[in-house]
Amino acid sequence: MNHLRTLLYLLPTVLMLSACSQENGTDEPANVIIFIADGAGLAQWTLAHFANENLAVRQMTVTGLVDTRGSNHEVSGSAPTATALATGVRSVMGAIGVGPDSLPRESVLEVAHRQGWGTGLITTTTITDATPASFATHVPSRTQRLEIFKQMINLPVHVLLGGGSRMIQIIEAQDSLGLESIIRDRYNYVETLTGLKLHSQDSTTSNILGLFSPGEMAMAIRGRSPNLVEMTKAGIDILQRYPKGFFLLVENEGSDTYAHRNLDREVLTAEMLEFDEAVAVGLSFHQQHPETLVVVTSDHETGGITLRGDEERNLILEYATTSHTAALVPLFAIGPGAEKLSGIHRNDEVGRILLDLIDGSSN
Repeated sequence: MNHLRTLLYLLPTVLMLSACSQENGTDEPANVIIFIADGAGLAQWTLAHFANENLAVRQMTVTGLVDTRGSNHEVSGSAPTATALATGVRSVMGAIGVGPDSLPRESVLEVAHRQGWGTGLITTTTITDATPASFATHVPSRTQRLEIFKQMINLPVHVLLGGGSRMIQIIEAQDSLGLESIIRDRYNYVETLTGLKLHSQDSTTSNILGLFSPGEMAMAIRGRSPNLVEMTKAGIDILQRYPKGFFLLVENEGSDTYAHRNLDREVLTAEMLEFDEAVAVGLSFHQQHPETLVVVTSDHETGGITLRGDEERNLILEYATTSHTAALVPLFAIGPGAEKLSGIHRNDEVGRILLDLIDGSSN
């Protein structure tokens, strides 16, 4: 009886220490989902917030800012910035998964793969584009698309969803690499939303390659299919079949592409809202599986967007450039280790934090 009284007396203290342990980040994540809104800075998020004041990212407990510079430049591009987030090493323009010395650097996705996790890359542009490529491949130039695709397939990344079906046509026309048979052996290949849903609901599907357009997918405002929400749901459904955990990268490219083109408020707002809806899918999974770390950020800002007022104080969107800027970009996080990402961090520091969290989860 005395032992029971002692246990009951100590129980609140034990629970408090356990909660503190989680808050202080001593628990590592069992799953990691990273969302990247390519080219999105504070102005792009302001547009989304004005359209919907109940954005999913408001649920996230940690916020911060990311310094997007490269190893030898201040205004960077998607290849070196994604490489920094993926590998913890800042690099040069055009570099994919390699340091400034052009030597390969292990990425967070590769660490997850080495530990037996499921791995996935989802994007609204071609699957071989700079951001997804930096998490799974190593080439000195982002233009080496066939080599990038080969490395993704050979790893293999278990879930690959986005655009780029033109790559399959090239492989079929001149398959000197033998990739066609490798793809057939390793993946369920789909090109439609119907096919994606069919395989995501099939409990036997563990590897899927879905390429839904020849190149970059359609605008959100015009109804891309599948949209980023549908691809994210399918990716999580498949990857959660891996018992050791999973790593998933989800990118919206439209927030970058259409800022490069200096398109209007409605186009950018639609891209950000669809992206936030995809984040909501990740957060819903986190609520059911709190051992999941969810991170939302960007690689850089595009367009130098200002949101000024007209004579009636209505918002007017103006661009300073058709290129990238050096502006800090926002970061949101929730889950085990999230507090380590609060405040202002260099992009390579964010990458090293993610590497430490994923590598530590195997210990």
